[in-house]
Amino acid sequence: MFGLNRVKKSATVCAATAAAATTTLLGAPSAAAAPQPIVGGTTTTTTAYPFMMQITDARQNQFCGGTLVAADKVVTAAHCVSGETTSSIRVVGGRTYLNGTDGTVGRVGRIWINPDYRDATDGDDVAVLTLSTPMPYTPAPYVSPSDTGLYAAGTTARIVGWGTTSENGSSSNQLRTATVPIVSDSSCTSSYGSDYVASDMVCAGYAAGGVDTCQGDSGGPLLINGVLAGITSWGEGCAEAGYPGVYTRLTTFSSLVTEQVNS
Repeated sequence: MFGLNRVKKSATVCAATAAAATTTLLGAPSAAAAPQPIVGGTTTTTTAYPFMMQITDARQNQFCGGTLVAADKVVTAAHCVSGETTSSIRVVGGRTYLNGTDGTVGRVGRIWINPDYRDATDGDDVAVLTLSTPMPYTPAPYVSPSDTGLYAAGTTARIVGWGTTSENGSSSNQLRTATVPIVSDSSCTSSYGSDYVASDMVCAGYAAGGVDTCQGDSGGPLLINGVLAGITSWGEGCAEAGYPGVYTRLTTFSSLVTEQVNS
């Protein structure tokens, strides 16, 4: 099994989301080192990405990311909230800086985890949080089951978040954004072998590396044409050549998400 650098390791160590711009790399939070500039990255705000949510512990320490898809529904990775309870987590919206106090802090009324989820490299890495009160922010549209054409190799996708700036590095205090190309299933299988489940996953990144999600970016969005098409899930290392990031292929789970949105 490959290193699950995007998988949450602890609520205090891993922050969640994707970060950086066109030739960027992301990493894992570290309290020891000061944040460094993301290579080629650009800062952004929750005004530009109002659906970008922080998943935090009860003390508002961010450990994963999520995407608001309805006023009271947040899509994230199953591995982010497996083992959590509604009292142990919060969802924070409208907060551009991790050390900020602005925005809206929401309590979670229900956690739905895909019942088939076992491990990120087995697939099924999707969860939906139902908030106790609605968020006052614009939700993101998400893919329908028929939108499979979005994942054509070479298609530009966008990642957004507070992820760290290098493998095992320090997190970015300000929200950032990056673009990465979708990678073909055959190329991703060449990288990850049987750990890559094409029906449940999609890869994105450059062959030469340099732009990626990493530790603490789990649960954040992979956006294609402004639509939520994937969820940051796992990968080997950070921005390493030949090892693109692996994301949950949301078209496969869109109907399950819609059931939760409508419930």
